Amino acid sequence: MTAVNNKPDTTAEFVAWFRSVAPYIHTFRGKVFVIGFSGEMITDAKFVNFIHDINLLASLGVRLVLVHGARPQIQLRLDESQLETQTVMGMRVTDPAALQCVKESVGRVQHEIAALLSMGLPNSPMANAAIRVTSGNFVTACPYGIIQGVDLMHTGKVRKINAPAIHSRLEQGDVVLISPLGYSPTGEIFNLTMENVATETAIALRAEKLILLLDTVDCTASAENKAGKLPRELTIAESKLLLEHKIPTPTPRVPDTLLPALQSATKACEMGVTRAHLVSRHCDGAILQELFTHHGIGTMITQESLQALRKAKIEDVGGILQLIEPLETEGILVRRGRELLEIEINRFTVFEHDGIIFGCAALYPFPEERACELACLAIHPDYRNQGHGERLLKHIENKTIAQGIHKLFVLTTHATHWFIEHGFNAATTAELPKTKQNLYNYQRRSKVLIKHLGD
Repeated sequence: MTAVNNKPDTTAEFVAWFRSVAPYIHTFRGKVFVIGFSGEMITDAKFVNFIHDINLLASLGVRLVLVHGARPQIQLRLDESQLETQTVMGMRVTDPAALQCVKESVGRVQHEIAALLSMGLPNSPMANAAIRVTSGNFVTACPYGIIQGVDLMHTGKVRKINAPAIHSRLEQGDVVLISPLGYSPTGEIFNLTMENVATETAIALRAEKLILLLDTVDCTASAENKAGKLPRELTIAESKLLLEHKIPTPTPRVPDTLLPALQSATKACEMGVTRAHLVSRHCDGAILQELFTHHGIGTMITQESLQALRKAKIEDVGGILQLIEPLETEGILVRRGRELLEIEINRFTVFEHDGIIFGCAALYPFPEERACELACLAIHPDYRNQGHGERLLKHIENKTIAQGIHKLFVLTTHATHWFIEHGFNAATTAELPKTKQNLYNYQRRSKVLIKHLGD
């Protein structure tokens, strides 16, 4: 899929790209996204581009809650005031003097973000966009308490989020901006972390997505580089194992710098947030690339696995056709029309990822001659060499055995070696069931391969 920040080279590519993002636009409209970003990101030259992207999401009908950090801004204000603060387990001890610096820094950052969101961004893709920004005392906090014998004083944690008030603003079309400050019922102010506020807000709102933009330059593993990186996708269970360092080698240990974000994302999904995304802030247009491409560029945590191997349904006909038509055009597969596919849909098994079919196979039994045919085994090019073909084959073998049949055959013109590597042996047309022999296409000259399955 073409990344959203790449300019298509031709009209056809542009049309294909626009069609590819249309389903996401439809799905995201009216959904609540909570987006957390650090104070470091606010000082980055790319931050204005990020604001462009936020305005774009808002214009598409996404209900946005932004939670910002302010660590570098607070540290700068402390340095200017010549104040030193103690840290305990990575948390700043906020005494009354430090709290004053926190309030000043957070207030300044909040107003700067609100101004950027509200100005309509002249000479930008979102010129004259009327985006309303609202803030308020949505966060009730409590003191963190005493850690390792040290009173953290005005350093706190979220106690409650006023979800009804936030939903009310979102329903009016506002972008809600939340700062890392919380208030107690007795009027005290507490210094919070962006991660804590963003996570608890997403949980309270039952958000569709929690998106955390990380300061790490490249946090997600690629096929070439997995050392010290997070996988592209994790379920809650997999993420917990990763956090507990129980994933076996060669999966790398999660770097300490990524642990807080992964813990937050995992908690959010465990408490009802549909999906959480961890994305490096350093890539221009990162949030668009993560949201509007199928593979994304970050790490996504989900409640359950996005991959499913299941029996095909009539609704899958379009997806199967889209998968196999290029192979039919190349002559790799025998051409099947939509009508035939609809008739034979019960023969098919599909492999899907996040609702998109990327693999299929069909099984045709010949019970009189105690044999079954494997046909139309196909994997989308983007998902090949990942073991999906083997999983489909194993599934078909199990279905064959479940029928009390132990002879599986396949006709192929291009994948002879692959099938031989997976236990098939060369055979002749005479070894095929009689009805299949009568249908054999001598013009295609397909190789006949047979596998005898274990009892």
